[in-house]
Amino acid sequence: MSIRVEALTKVYGEQKAVDGISFTAEPGVLGFLGPNGAGKSTTMKILTGFIPQTSGTASVCGFDVVSQSLEVRKRIGYLPESNPLYLDMYVKESLAFIADIHKIADPEARIAEVIEQTGLGPEQHKKIGQLSKGYRQRVGLAQAIIHNPDVLILDEPTSGLDPNQLIGIRQLITDLGKTKTVILSTHIMQEVEAVCDKVIIINKGKIVADDALSGLRNKNNNSTLEQIFISLTN
Repeated sequence: MSIRVEALTKVYGEQKAVDGISFTAEPGVLGFLGPNGAGKSTTMKILTGFIPQTSGTASVCGFDVVSQSLEVRKRIGYLPESNPLYLDMYVKESLAFIADIHKIADPEARIAEVIEQTGLGPEQHKKIGQLSKGYRQRVGLAQAIIHNPDVLILDEPTSGLDPNQLIGIRQLITDLGKTKTVILSTHIMQEVEAVCDKVIIINKGKIVADDALSGLRNKNNNSTLEQIFISLTN
């Protein structure tokens, strides 16, 4: 298992943001869904080592997220919802900076490959601050995959993309899922239906569904994912 989570809990004051959840994820694209405030981003921050859990365990590629945090970070690519970028850097410069952090052996070749993959070619010589929101998302995605991680955690990766850009990024996520474990958090149900093999729905800190997309539909009279989501989270 690329990701294993057991009885994971995170408490802020008196509020349980994540309440004893357990799940596993293997290579493929896992849709991680839930209403705002359900605990999605908290779970992703725990998996990436940004914040510690209150109790329970989580491991990535066999490494514990707390005691072996550095090993986890080497194997994970993370695109957070806020997508923090250095706006004064040029696109290629920022990718070179991230490549250097990861000690990539042939950075120029890898940067060229990632620019091609994410469709950043026309914008690669601009400052990030000059880019549209859609292209900034692509830079964030390029930074997340540049070290060729085994696991990718993408929080709203298609936010701000136009319909043409959406198709390209969805195809890239599908391709990445053939060899990597991808956790995709999004509010766009069509996106999940387009790219995900498996779906987890979390509501009020608890998992209310964990199944293959086809299995979820079969259990719910072939309802649309949107209908299933609403019925489980209302």
